[in-house]
Amino acid sequence: MKANPLRILLADDDESDRLNFSEALEELKIHVTIHTVNDGIELMNYLGSRLPQLPDLLFLDLNMPRMNGKECLCEIRNKSEMKNMAIAIYSTSSTEKDIEETFLSGANVYIKKPNDFKILKQILSEVVKSASIYKHPPFNISNFLLRV
Repeated sequence: MKANPLRILLADDDESDRLNFSEALEELKIHVTIHTVNDGIELMNYLGSRLPQLPDLLFLDLNMPRMNGKECLCEIRNKSEMKNMAIAIYSTSSTEKDIEETFLSGANVYIKKPNDFKILKQILSEVVKSASIYKHPPFNISNFLLRV
């Protein structure tokens, strides 16, 4: 019997980043379903319409129009029905401020978007294979930033 696919949601306003992300997961041949949204408002509407069947793992860009990733993260963590969803920050930013703020706001892991497709595949493979560890505390700032 085949296990249910891991449900992955990507919130990112950059079309090429969404395409690269989806292509990388397809090339890995991991049993997943992928859905993408373009901004924070679309993300929150999508999540609200999917209750109680939320994604297993949300990849959240920080710099999006209309509602940024930090605002989405805070809103998600304040909703009891969404607070346990695993959230991977997926951003071009690598500032200590962004890393610390998202950790304190309840993100499970922080990933700096790589420029190299091969590295993107490695990162996604690592995160998807270990997705279950991001759902349960204790979380530690020392391993919050994922490096490959």
